[in-house]
Amino acid sequence: MQCCCGKTNQDISVKDPNIDVTKLQPILEKYQNAPGSLISILQEAQNLYGYLPLDLLNYIAHKTGNKPAKVLGVATFYTQFRLEPIGKYLIMLCQGTACHVNGSKGVEEAICNELNIQEGETTEDGLFTLNNVACLGCCSLSPVMMINGETYGTLTPDKARQIIRDIRNKENASKEV
Repeated sequence: MQCCCGKTNQDISVKDPNIDVTKLQPILEKYQNAPGSLISILQEAQNLYGYLPLDLLNYIAHKTGNKPAKVLGVATFYTQFRLEPIGKYLIMLCQGTACHVNGSKGVEEAICNELNIQEGETTEDGLFTLNNVACLGCCSLSPVMMINGETYGTLTPDKARQIIRDIRNKENASKEV
């Protein structure tokens, strides 16, 4: 039987050296007798590796007895799953009504210009990924963004640029030490 990238069951492997599939074994064992657990397996695998590369999806399909097309279909249907790695700093910029009315589009433009990326992309140095989200639940702080769980509110384009510069400066300083 071949998977979606032409491999047979005998040669299913993960080429990325950063993906150690032995760490996935406890997750697969945990759900081995739980029908309908594919989403849970994918969630835990993404938490473990940071994203779900195609060869890992094929490996999961092989180990769970699912067709590779089904696993890929689930991973691409749900927006929570990432098929590409994200930056060290995940910027979630709220585009909800309150944030939109208070200038989130201008903040987004400033972030994109500062990082030289578009929404959904990661900077070349792998430091930042920008994702727009529907709501962060911080309407009284609008416009608002969250970076790795830390909330930054009442943003202006200049304030957003400065926050990113401060993070980048901190990263550069830690490399010099």
